Amino acid sequence: MSRGVQRAGAGQGVAAVVQLLVTLSFLPRVVEAQVTGVLDDCLCDIDSIDNFNTFKIFPKIKKLQERDYFRYYKVNLKRPCPFWAEDGHCSIKDCHVEPCPESKIPVGIKAGSSNKYLKVANSTKELEDCEQASKLGAINSTLSNQSKEAFIDWARYDDSQDHFCELDDERSPSAQYVDLLLNPERYTGYKGSSAWRVWNSIYEENCFKPRSVYRPLNPLAPSRGEDNGESFYTWLEGLCLEKRVFYKLISGLHASINLHLCANYLLKETWGKPSWGPNLKEFKRRFDPVETKGEGPRRLKNLYFLYLIELRALSKVAPYFERSIVDLYTGNVEEDADTKTLLLNIFQDTKSFPMHFDEKSMFAGDKKGAKSLKEEFRLHFKNISRIMDCVGCDKCRLWGKLQTQGLGTALKILFSEKEIQKLPENSPSKGFQLTRQEIVALLNAFGRLSTSIRELQNFKVLLQHSR
Repeated sequence: MSRGVQRAGAGQGVAAVVQLLVTLSFLPRVVEAQVTGVLDDCLCDIDSIDNFNTFKIFPKIKKLQERDYFRYYKVNLKRPCPFWAEDGHCSIKDCHVEPCPESKIPVGIKAGSSNKYLKVANSTKELEDCEQASKLGAINSTLSNQSKEAFIDWARYDDSQDHFCELDDERSPSAQYVDLLLNPERYTGYKGSSAWRVWNSIYEENCFKPRSVYRPLNPLAPSRGEDNGESFYTWLEGLCLEKRVFYKLISGLHASINLHLCANYLLKETWGKPSWGPNLKEFKRRFDPVETKGEGPRRLKNLYFLYLIELRALSKVAPYFERSIVDLYTGNVEEDADTKTLLLNIFQDTKSFPMHFDEKSMFAGDKKGAKSLKEEFRLHFKNISRIMDCVGCDKCRLWGKLQTQGLGTALKILFSEKEIQKLPENSPSKGFQLTRQEIVALLNAFGRLSTSIRELQNFKVLLQHSR
């Protein structure tokens, strides 16, 4: 072989190697490159949210979630699925929700109903019988023996209306307290047709979508060949703002949950000791633009949109908590004061964010049409909250119900601005009220979104290091 041919062959080989390296170095950045810029339907950019969340919100919301008031959530995981026959519960051990000894629940949280946090209510000396106290042991919490005589009635003033969620009956013997810190949201192995059926029902029947238009990459929909879902998005963009927002909220919630599962994945188990951590392969399967035919970055943008909506709700509800009458009561006076100070500090940060979503752009048409659309919006979301009782994995059901209730509470806040502005300083409001469960769900749901965005930054770093 002549030297010229050898050089040409070598040159081609080098060129091929260079091209391969360029390709490999580019692929990890695809997600990062496409999840940037200004979000649709608002004027906020993703970089601003990243910086705001990382340096202001995330450290504080994480600390707040560790406080007793926010770590215990009462939930009924035994409600039957109202839409189809049960497939049977997940038998994987990681689906299980750890039992919560009654003796671990703080004194001020252990009463029968919903929202003992007003000082007016806290002044009472009467204690509930707590008939179900002995039955509190089917979920996770770690409280104290003083709790035994505590559980004073939280919900003297639950006059709230316009619920966006199907609320659990907290007096039901099946409703139990869960310690959220001991039951972290993570990958449990729950997947397949049962899990897909839940999400399929949510998207196909509750997102204002005609049945003839299929979601991209929906395994339960008929095959569409090489269609990457562009026809779906053509249809979606033709919707009114309110219905478009609804879809983005659900998609953003789905993306956030998937991020939690990718970031807290069972990597290995040695001698019964599990090791949890980020799974880059799983992240790419769910979000990489190549593996998802361009769908992944859309999902992540909807996560940011949902974050923006819940951030706006927190800024709007701040006056409700700024009143001296509101006391986040657990029975520990010193800790309760510190918890409220931290919460108000977070509210101040949310109000300082310069590019909030403008909820006034929604339901702004003629009064009759706007009222009808708002009610349709509310009922669709309420239906989704009921679908959460069809989730076969207890741990997934727990976090699905909590995050759905948190978003429903955020929507309730956004559409109650006038009522919040009229709140009396020293007495309960008949026009707007939040139960303790709504408060706990609201802050923990936003904490999950804040964590999702933080984990997304971590995955970007892992992608860069994997080149």
